[in-house]
Amino acid sequence: MSGFENFGVRSDLADDVLLECGICWTRYDPAEGDGVAQIPPGTPFAALPDDWHCPNCDAPKGKFMAVES
Repeated sequence: MSGFENFGVRSDLADDVLLECGICWTRYDPAEGDGVAQIPPGTPFAALPDDWHCPNCDAPKGKFMAVES
């Protein structure tokens, strides 16, 4: 796997995978959740609502890429 792999809205991601917006580079960390959208800590990316968007630039979930640790 390369440094980044675009997963779009796949549901087979590991629950703890860190994802980064391909537009503004904002990271979604499941351990932290998303305070802007009131997503509680521990929420995996695959469990985010369908209408969830990047809290910084409003990009859709499909623009997020997994970050290789």
